[in-house]
Amino acid sequence: MKPIQKILIANRGEIAVRVIRTAKKMGIKTVAVYSDPDAHSLFVQSADEAFSLGGTDARSSYLDVEKVIQACLETGADAVHPGYGFLSENTDFAKKLEKHGIRFIGPKPHAIEAMGDKIGSRMLVAKSGVPVVPGYEGASQEMSVFKKEAEKIGYPIMAKASAGGGGKGMRRIDTPEELEPGILSAKREALSAFGDDRILLEKYIINPRHVEFQIFGDTKGNIIHLHERDCSLQRRHQKVVEETPAPNYNSELKSKMSDAAVMAAKAVQYEGAGTVEFILGGSGEFYFLEMNTRLQVEHPVTEMTTGLDLVEWQIRVCQGESLPQIKTPPQKGHAMEVRIYAEDPKEGFLPSTGRIHHLSFPTRDYLRIDSGVVSGSEITMFYDPMIAKLIVWGEDRITAINRLIECLSETIVFGPKTNLQFLQRLVSTKEFAEGNVSTHFIADNEPELLSDKTKEELKLALAGAFFTSKEPNNPWVKETT
Repeated sequence: MKPIQKILIANRGEIAVRVIRTAKKMGIKTVAVYSDPDAHSLFVQSADEAFSLGGTDARSSYLDVEKVIQACLETGADAVHPGYGFLSENTDFAKKLEKHGIRFIGPKPHAIEAMGDKIGSRMLVAKSGVPVVPGYEGASQEMSVFKKEAEKIGYPIMAKASAGGGGKGMRRIDTPEELEPGILSAKREALSAFGDDRILLEKYIINPRHVEFQIFGDTKGNIIHLHERDCSLQRRHQKVVEETPAPNYNSELKSKMSDAAVMAAKAVQYEGAGTVEFILGGSGEFYFLEMNTRLQVEHPVTEMTTGLDLVEWQIRVCQGESLPQIKTPPQKGHAMEVRIYAEDPKEGFLPSTGRIHHLSFPTRDYLRIDSGVVSGSEITMFYDPMIAKLIVWGEDRITAINRLIECLSETIVFGPKTNLQFLQRLVSTKEFAEGNVSTHFIADNEPELLSDKTKEELKLALAGAFFTSKEPNNPWVKETT
């Protein structure tokens, strides 16, 4: 297969910069596409060529399939890297690229389609022996059927709105006596929120952790895993801290879960980078959640502990090459990632827009910064307000935690409000240090995590450091792991 000559990145921000960095290393030309608010962004300046999509919001720019394909045709790009989000899991987009003879740096459309259907993917992987959360999703909504199915599943259970999302129409039910009032309450809320009161039941996993596996496949049928990531610290189902290896995680459990992850990928003859996500119970029971058919936001922690460049692997697999190695490589040390956002934790984490007057990060050999903004950039209302991903490496987990706290404390952002203090408190907790957190930890401890203990003297000291500092470091100049 002919090597790729020019990649169009159908994305923006830090992931566009990330992809451009690897493409340049491989000697491949790049094209950035951009909306009107992004015209002067770092990723546009970093690419070899830039193409305006026009529009302001995502729908009128990065999500417009026809505009992106037209950009490919006009610039002569022979491949598209979708990054994550936007069109990265859009089957129609991948199929249309194929028709134009443009390569999609991702899995085949049939795999995206199969794993994009939550119920269908659950049934598909279950046939391959991958454990799924016991539950009931039948057509009957009779209370007598719910009672019978709940007994089969075993209490506690979760009643969930079939058409739901965002926690609406969900009730935890611990006993048979709570079943009928719980379901009726969930139905009322579901009908009000979604106009659909159908309910499904699932086994409730106590103190769950979120553990996922990075997998990779090629066109020769080779599929391997590249270790796990623990993403249990979440807020409203959004990951806040990611790390690898997972803490308090024995080799036997890892072997079982990695086998299940590879089986799930084989169920769709997977090619390229993907992530199989599991929910892990306190007794070591685990169940398939979903498969993300793209590169993950948190992929840097895998790169930091394996020394691999996953974007390079994506490009090589897309070119028809075999995986560089067909055995899982060893991990070295421990890596953690946090996402720094322009948002106000005291106001429900609402996005905080405006100009970043100053942005600087400490310089360390063990620190990697992935960002799409610099001093002077604008955080707008149109897109995700992420400022940067801060990733640290340490010889062991405690070293990584200490380094993470240190680097967060030395990161300076003047302009929009940020979640920096919130992150510092979160990774400084005793529970996190002990690896004893579940996906409920932030919600259960939010008042304490949001308390403002920063002294005015410290704020003044940080301001003084800013005004006396030299030209801030540009994190993009530094080549990282």
